[in-house]
Amino acid sequence: MPDPIFSVPPGLPRLRAVMARLRDPDTGCPWDLEQDFATIAPYTIEEAYEVADAIQRGAMDELRGELGDLMFQSVYHAQLAEEAGFFDLDDVIAGITTKMIDRHPHVFGDESRDKSAAQQTADWEAAKARERGPAGVLDGVALGLPALTRAEKLQKRAARVGFDWPETAQVAAKIAEEAAELAGAAATADPAQIADEMGDLLFALANLARHLGVDPEAALRGTNDKFTRRFAHIEARLADVGKTPADSDLDEMDALWNDAKRAGK
Repeated sequence: MPDPIFSVPPGLPRLRAVMARLRDPDTGCPWDLEQDFATIAPYTIEEAYEVADAIQRGAMDELRGELGDLMFQSVYHAQLAEEAGFFDLDDVIAGITTKMIDRHPHVFGDESRDKSAAQQTADWEAAKARERGPAGVLDGVALGLPALTRAEKLQKRAARVGFDWPETAQVAAKIAEEAAELAGAAATADPAQIADEMGDLLFALANLARHLGVDPEAALRGTNDKFTRRFAHIEARLADVGKTPADSDLDEMDALWNDAKRAGK
């Protein structure tokens, strides 16, 4: 006999029914029944990164599946909230629909569309500030963001009220200052001091990226990919002569790295 789940209309209704069944106290999945907001949150972050990864690689077939995985995360959290009596998925959908209409008066209202993307971004941020109400300048920047992304957002918030270097050269000078302080900390061999100064240097680098119009998270992600490609080249060339990186030395691997660099890898 077919499972009653197949009598539910396909699409979002069936997905919601699947989620409810997974959390059914009597017939649900034991693993799902043990989960809560905190235990599911890391999966939500992971799925968002997998969406970004598929987009970066242009893998549209994978993107379809990854978007489904990310959508399921929203359904999962909404199910948990409904069980706790906080809200349900309909409330979530209604909330985001209203927000998008309110945030786009130049599309859904009588405000002129004759403005730049930069002005629309400024208007969006102003609307968010009004919604937050009286708050500190840095309030509301999510703690769960990647550290470089959060650094950039904190700096942007501070810059809006004038707390910012006016010239890029000043930011570069700050990086040199922080690098010198990190070198001094390294000489002390104090792990806490080294970590503190390393954080200051990374924060200054994120600030320079912002001044140069570069997304620091995306820049580092690109360099990670480049490192992966070039190291794979090292492994492949070593394998051609029956060796592995562990059998090689730095000079040999560095020469192969430079080969990859010259080849544009």
